[in-house]
Amino acid sequence: MGRAVGRNLQPGVRLRPVDLARGHGLSTQAVRNYEAAGILPDADRTPHGYRTYTSLHAQALRAFLALVPGHGHRTATSIMQAVNRDATEQALRVIDESHAQMLEDRRTLQAVEAALRDLDPVPRERGDTFVGPLARRLGIRPATLRKWERAGLVRPRRDPGTGYRVYSAADVRDALLAHQLRRGGYLLEQIAPLIAQVRAAGGVAPLESMLHDWRARLAARSRAMLAGAAALDAYLDCRTVPSSDGPGVSVSPPVGGSR
Repeated sequence: MGRAVGRNLQPGVRLRPVDLARGHGLSTQAVRNYEAAGILPDADRTPHGYRTYTSLHAQALRAFLALVPGHGHRTATSIMQAVNRDATEQALRVIDESHAQMLEDRRTLQAVEAALRDLDPVPRERGDTFVGPLARRLGIRPATLRKWERAGLVRPRRDPGTGYRVYSAADVRDALLAHQLRRGGYLLEQIAPLIAQVRAAGGVAPLESMLHDWRARLAARSRAMLAGAAALDAYLDCRTVPSSDGPGVSVSPPVGGSR
């Protein structure tokens, strides 16, 4: 049956778990797990207790697998669970929330790009400064810089003679980046991974490839959301069409077949 399972099946056709699994490159255990999780509607049972699936189950499986790349496994599961208990409005709300998160991710990327674009290159000279002058440059209190230090955003060294914090040119760069992102409304725990990435890359310039990959991942995720929406819409249509009352196609369970 191949990947066409769920697209060309006629109402009334009965599928074994292995048929549904092979048609989507899965194991029969995965199919059973998806049914148990509410991702698939409950299967009918033969008089001998074997599961039988229909084109509706195949369409549900296609919808779920299409939703995962754009929304993630957990969100895709929540969507399918809601649809299968006829809570379509709840499923649509979950989708809306996922799209809102995508928009927030795009805004975060834009803020990071803007912050990096506005940073001055780290000068070759030492450029050491102390907490007071740096705080005045940023227009913040010294206590804020100390809070950022505890959060890992800046890592000043200590002067061995006085014990005062000494900020290198790289520390100043990190503080400027943190300051711009904080002004954009981002939390310290959101900023810390980016600062770590800047340090690991040895500065701002090498991060261009990372930003390019980030943009590409967001674009791919957006396209995946479109594909998932189309597959889910097809499944919703299937659920509104009355099923055939015909006997369908009988499929004998294999020896030792899956229940």
